[in-house]
Amino acid sequence: MKRLFPLAGFLFILLQFQAVAGSSLPVTRSIGAPVGFAAACAKYKWLCGRMATQQLNDQAGISLLQKVNRAVNGRIIPAEDRPSSRNKDVWSLPVAGRGDCEDYALQKMKDLIEAGFPSNRLALSVVIGPQDQNHVVLIARTDGGDYVLDNLTSAVRLWRTTGYTFLATQDFQLRTGWRVTLAGPRAGEFS
Repeated sequence: MKRLFPLAGFLFILLQFQAVAGSSLPVTRSIGAPVGFAAACAKYKWLCGRMATQQLNDQAGISLLQKVNRAVNGRIIPAEDRPSSRNKDVWSLPVAGRGDCEDYALQKMKDLIEAGFPSNRLALSVVIGPQDQNHVVLIARTDGGDYVLDNLTSAVRLWRTTGYTFLATQDFQLRTGWRVTLAGPRAGEFS
């Protein structure tokens, strides 16, 4: 009987880890795309199209995610959208080595697709970030779960471990569409 308690404890911890490790972001109904996304879709065909890719195993895929996340975060300087633009929220690749959160996410998506990561396993996501502001991150779907590439950290983490509340995510299959996500610590405030 004494052996059952440690085994039961181990199984409980293992099941909790598996619940976090293998989870994908939950999505529900369709929602309109964020301001700036449609213009970016028209400008960058790789953003909303499907690209021919190679099949990566999870180990190689996660290694590539980490490499690209660090490289992009290291070469771009954080900057808000240019005040001269009529549209306050311009979604573009970084300009002159500067960009805001969605610019980082777009650059990471482009670099990953060019490196052979499947485009239908990449999606942008709007989250509630630090200081309760909207923030855009890149989601990479692997067999082991959905990972977040973020300009605020060099770590590539499973979505459940970021502390973010996910509001809406680009549809992985219908790449011009967006879906309601509502997952994370504050999701109940929005349902």
